[in-house]
Amino acid sequence: MRIARHRIVSLLRERGQQVRADWVERELPERVNPDEHTGLFATLRLDPADLADTQSP
Repeated sequence: MRIARHRIVSLLRERGQQVRADWVERELPERVNPDEHTGLFATLRLDPADLADTQSP
């Protein structure tokens, strides 16, 4: 499962977390593997299952 970076950024911006959203845009790849970034998702309080693209391989 991969997650589109723009979905993470959009959710963070909706929450008013502009600085974190900017960091995610700069540092993460366009397609994020949640298995490789487990700690980041926990820190950001994001559930990868809620963000997953239905078309993700």
